[in-house]
This record gives sequence, structure tokens and C-alpha cells, in this order.
Amino acid sequence: MEPHWLVRPRTIRLLWAAFAAVLAATVAAEFFVPMPAHEGLAGTFAFGAWFGFAACAALILVAKALGVFLKRPDDYYDEARDD
Repeated sequence: MEPHWLVRPRTIRLLWAAFAAVLAATVAAEFFVPMPAHEGLAGTFAFGAWFGFAACAALILVAKALGVFLKRPDDYYDEARDD
């Protein structure tokens, strides 16, 4: 049976290339479309790209830290066995 189209290596490479092209086009559009800055830092070049990346990385780090405190053992929901 043929694997699902989203798990094929060729499709994954094409998706990564498409996502990178969209990101590059978005950053390159800042050369042609003026973006009004409401705050001082928001006026920097490619603010949306690097701020989005930093926010995503921060969320991942916070989730990893929460996982340390909220983690339960694998058999947490198993019934107690008296052998």
C-alpha cells in the first residue's frame, strides 16, 4: 500500500521549499510595501519574521519547562495491583 502523500519524503521536501519560499517572499515584500510602525521596535526590517520565530521558540521552551513539572509516570492511570 502506498504511504499517505504527506509522509512521503519528496512531499516533505516540497513542503519545506514552499514554506521557505513564502517566508522569503513575505520578507522581500517589505522592500516594496511600506509597513507603518506603531512602536519603535516594530519598524525594524523583517520584524514579523524574527519576532514570530522568537515567540515560537519561547513557547517551545515554556512548554518543555512545564512538561518537567507536569509529567506523570507512564503507569499513572493503571489500576493499583496487589500481587
